[in-house]
Amino acid sequence: MRGRTVELPATIERVVAIDDGFVEGLLYRWGMQDRVVGLGGTWVQDYTYAFEKVGGTTYEYKNGMNPVSYLIPELADLPVLVETGTAINYETLASLDPDVVILREGAWAFSAGSDEALKKTITTIDSLGIPLVILVGPPFQESPTIDHIGEEIRLVGEVFSHGEDADALASYLDDQIKEIRKRTADIPESEKPRMMQLGLSPRARQGGGAGMAWGGDTIESYFIENIANAKNAYKGTGAFVVVSTEQILALDPDVIVLPTAQGYHPASELYTAPYCQNLQELTAVKNRRVYALPWTPFNWAKRLEYPIEAMVIAKAAYPDRFADIQVHEWVLDFYQSVYGVDTATAKELRSVQWLDWMVEAGF
Repeated sequence: MRGRTVELPATIERVVAIDDGFVEGLLYRWGMQDRVVGLGGTWVQDYTYAFEKVGGTTYEYKNGMNPVSYLIPELADLPVLVETGTAINYETLASLDPDVVILREGAWAFSAGSDEALKKTITTIDSLGIPLVILVGPPFQESPTIDHIGEEIRLVGEVFSHGEDADALASYLDDQIKEIRKRTADIPESEKPRMMQLGLSPRARQGGGAGMAWGGDTIESYFIENIANAKNAYKGTGAFVVVSTEQILALDPDVIVLPTAQGYHPASELYTAPYCQNLQELTAVKNRRVYALPWTPFNWAKRLEYPIEAMVIAKAAYPDRFADIQVHEWVLDFYQSVYGVDTATAKELRSVQWLDWMVEAGF
């Protein structure tokens, strides 16, 4: 997506992926995961989170992972070339002698910050004589949309001579979104629930707020309004916007979804944590319409699992329209279709994305 032709070796054996697992997931699908020799970002961690509920009992969540971290544990041993807020370590990059570098704009591992910074990165990598392929994730598109993710998949497919399968995968992911849109297309404006993506980030509390919100100009709002055809209760702009208890109570959403926000946040946290007790009069809380999205650390640009988020949001908004879909079973088929894994591995992926609550809730 550089707007020019990039010459690549006939055989690509060594890959540096400066992204958050998007490329690595595709390479796993194609049985080429051992070709990755360097990473951008520390997203391969094994995560643990805990919170206390009223009364002092502690809930603990262990072994949360990016699905690709579970599928390719060897990634944890690879050198990391860049972390958020730092420049790429070009000396390490050169020492890895990659056949290609694939950089995804918008990923947490690489947020250029400006066109000038991106141009400098491109110039430096070009000066090393390393072929560079650039993908452009949703945060760097002109407007928030998932429409270009299929193009990214197809481009990576061309690079690794898997164009036909890349096209099939992109079509499969798009079909999941089309199914959601088909089921919600005719909802009258007056019947659309007001939804809020509420980040229960500890950083929000440290800053004097009660949570974080995402405005109408974000990819998060796009999932609510454009895909699920509901209403974003928060009418502001921007991402990770710290909001107060008073603001949240005034918004009073019908449905709340809890994303990854400097930690994993289950519905039980909003219901029982001491620091959430001032939010118990919210309509969504009283009606028990609070749902946790999958654990997706470093997911600014959205990865191959984005239809899971879309399906959880859609069913949370319109349970009657999706009564025939048990998402906890649907997601197993999804993992098997995307990664080619067996049922047992699909269940493990569901667990590491902390989605087993869906089994318990019959969601």
